[in-house]
Amino acid sequence: MSLVGKLESEIEVHAPAHRFYRFFKHEISHVVNVCPKLIQKIKVHNGDWKDHCHGSIKVWNYVVEDKAEVLKERVEFDDKNLVVCMIGLEGDVFEHYKVFKATFQFVPKGPNRSAVILILEYEKLHDGPPYPHKYHDAMHKFAKDIESHLK
Repeated sequence: MSLVGKLESEIEVHAPAHRFYRFFKHEISHVVNVCPKLIQKIKVHNGDWKDHCHGSIKVWNYVVEDKAEVLKERVEFDDKNLVVCMIGLEGDVFEHYKVFKATFQFVPKGPNRSAVILILEYEKLHDGPPYPHKYHDAMHKFAKDIESHLK
């Protein structure tokens, strides 16, 4: 059994790709109001909200499957391809995983439509932990809540 894996899916949303990307890059501090059932708190650990730049580090408090968890991550932006990568640094997921990286790519599909490609890359610490489907499902919910906000 491989300990390294990737979960990937694509969802269609009714919002422009550039608007989704802009939300992640410049408005992510509002995510607590946009996704209140999923995200309880987000704070900047290194960087600031005004210059939410490549390499900034944030600490997220969130709930997955009725369990409160924390994740410290470093964000990377690819402005040309509208890609946001959140690279896990420490937190609850590291009880089971050695590597944890969530990627959102926004692909234009029309004036008010886009695809969101969701990729979750991971490496388990050993054979025991479950595959991180619950986190991939949370990424779907996250994208759909943002879509509702952007409409």
